[in-house]
Amino acid sequence: MARRKVPMRKDIVTGEMKPKKELVRIVKNKENEVSIDPTGKKAGRGAYIFLDVAIAKKAQAERTFDKAFGIKIKPEFYDELVAYVDHQVARQELFGNGK
Repeated sequence: MARRKVPMRKDIVTGEMKPKKELVRIVKNKENEVSIDPTGKKAGRGAYIFLDVAIAKKAQAERTFDKAFGIKIKPEFYDELVAYVDHQVARQELFGNGK
């Protein structure tokens, strides 16, 4: 049986290519609202970040998404991002890699 191609995306913080399932998409819509996109299907410009709390905190410290999207993002968004990534990492440890 032929192996299926694994979709890869670049982590905006580290610059590494990773499988899409190991990343979370952050999206900016036409109204310049930035949000976490767990489904990966929201309309707008997207950027990916690896599901690792240390990388999320690095993005928070460097304000990575402000630079990527060219807008000022509220600090609460970065707090929400770190909490979301922490929750997803804990969930993967409990239930395995399946979502």
